[in-house]
Amino acid sequence: MTRFKRMKNSALVWLACTLFVSVAGAQEKAAPSTALSGTLFYEILVGELSAQSGDLPTAYQYLLDAARKGGVDALYERSVEIALRARAGDSALLAAQAWAHALPASDQAHRYLLQIMVALNKLPDTVDVNRRALASRPVAARIVLIDQLPAFFARAADKTAAFKALEQSLGPDLGNSATAAAAYAALGTMHLLNDEPDAALDAAQKGAAIDAKADQPARLAINLMDPKQPAAEALLRQHLESGPQAELRMGYVRKLLEDQRYTEAAAQVDLLTRTAPEFPDAWLVRGSIELQDRDRQAALSSLQKYIDLKAAARSASSAAGEDKPEGETDRGLVQAYFLLSDIAEQNQQPALAQQYLDQIDSPADALRIETRRAGILARQGQLEQARALIRAVPETQADDARNKLNAEADLLRENKQYQAEYELLSAAVRDNPQDADMQYDLAMAAEKIGKPDEMETLLRQVIASKPDYPHAYNALGYSLADRNIRLSEARALITKALEFAPNDPYIADSMGWVEFRSGNLQQAEKILRDAYQNKHDAEIAAHLGEVLWNLHQTAQAQTIWKEGLALSPDNETLLETMKRLNAW
Repeated sequence: MTRFKRMKNSALVWLACTLFVSVAGAQEKAAPSTALSGTLFYEILVGELSAQSGDLPTAYQYLLDAARKGGVDALYERSVEIALRARAGDSALLAAQAWAHALPASDQAHRYLLQIMVALNKLPDTVDVNRRALASRPVAARIVLIDQLPAFFARAADKTAAFKALEQSLGPDLGNSATAAAAYAALGTMHLLNDEPDAALDAAQKGAAIDAKADQPARLAINLMDPKQPAAEALLRQHLESGPQAELRMGYVRKLLEDQRYTEAAAQVDLLTRTAPEFPDAWLVRGSIELQDRDRQAALSSLQKYIDLKAAARSASSAAGEDKPEGETDRGLVQAYFLLSDIAEQNQQPALAQQYLDQIDSPADALRIETRRAGILARQGQLEQARALIRAVPETQADDARNKLNAEADLLRENKQYQAEYELLSAAVRDNPQDADMQYDLAMAAEKIGKPDEMETLLRQVIASKPDYPHAYNALGYSLADRNIRLSEARALITKALEFAPNDPYIADSMGWVEFRSGNLQQAEKILRDAYQNKHDAEIAAHLGEVLWNLHQTAQAQTIWKEGLALSPDNETLLETMKRLNAW
């Protein structure tokens, strides 16, 4: 026990020395006196010893006094932290105010002070604090701070008072042509956080009208994009025509992908790789989209371009003396190696697929890596070994057990072991009867082994427990349409699904199938063509081809089916459709 206490005290001396060194560095040019240096070190050490013993008020007094004498961020930050540990909000505020007064240009000081004032509901007092901080900064730094302000006020309990405080804080900048666009965008962001999209859009439009080249209103427009608010995307697209930074167009691409507007996302990525070919992220997304479209050669080229650009960036950083220590694999590279592994598998190169996985150093992706290795084993006829590999992955996070179950179920489904998947999920649902996602997966497995009544029961349970679950409505509606029964109910279910996911091509495919079953061939063709244009998928191709076949457009039908086979040669729906219609 004595040794343990000695070790802890050594750590405290080390911390005190570290804080003291930060003071010495800041005061190096001022050549502080030996007496002052000794006093400072004593106060820091006594403050840390008091904190260790639990005497937080004494620790606070010593460290705040040392901060005032030393005049560095580290000491002020430590005194604020001690006050917060003691749950002494007023003391924390006093220390932060002293910090901001002593070091008015310190971003840390302003951040702490603002956070504490918002937490203490001193919103009116933030106005002067923000105005002083903004006024003390040059334009570029002021715009950065303006962009950050809404995040602080979003934590306030009184949203109306928070918005008023932000608006008053930005008063001088709203009238300054150099900062007005950013200021209006900040107000719009606050409106958006307060669930006021119309007011947010109005603010974005005002900002863009003042400075059409400013990125802030366009970034806000990305977050406002919604079918009910087309003006937001119109504002964004107008800004994109001016040739903005690649990051902004990439943000638009991510939003398009999030909204399942795949064709438009691909077009934007193509434009981005042509106009900003040295921007790495665009090549990663392009490779991902190309792989989804089964263009493996193009995906391979794009992903290799991404890896080359990342390597060049690392080399440049190293040459500039900015080399970072070795650590886990960059997140983008993790994704690239997974995609390359997938390509190698599809090209019947399992050893190469394993080599790509070996490039990944990421404990957070351990299950994902082992799942991919399991998939390679399964395709080599070693299904049981593959299942064992997934089950052996250590569980270090709360949801690891569930993720392992999902991975094993996916493995069985991919290898058409539907009965085994059904048994695995049945046991899981018995242990977790309230898990809607698990019930949905079991419903899909029940349908695969010819238990439509059980599937319907499970899906209705999901809908009852989770009324905003679009896939449950869609699955039930499609099942009814596919069996050509209760078509009016099928239409109502799929219509409900589209309310929650209006751009989902698979739900649109289900609606097209309902129209086909209802005899509305022209409407079915239109819906399915739009769905297929948005997402080139073998099952959608199967349905569109069958509609065209029934419209006596046999040549077009066969063209679509050939495209579907190129996308997925073993798609069950497509193969069954062509066989049934004798369309080989």
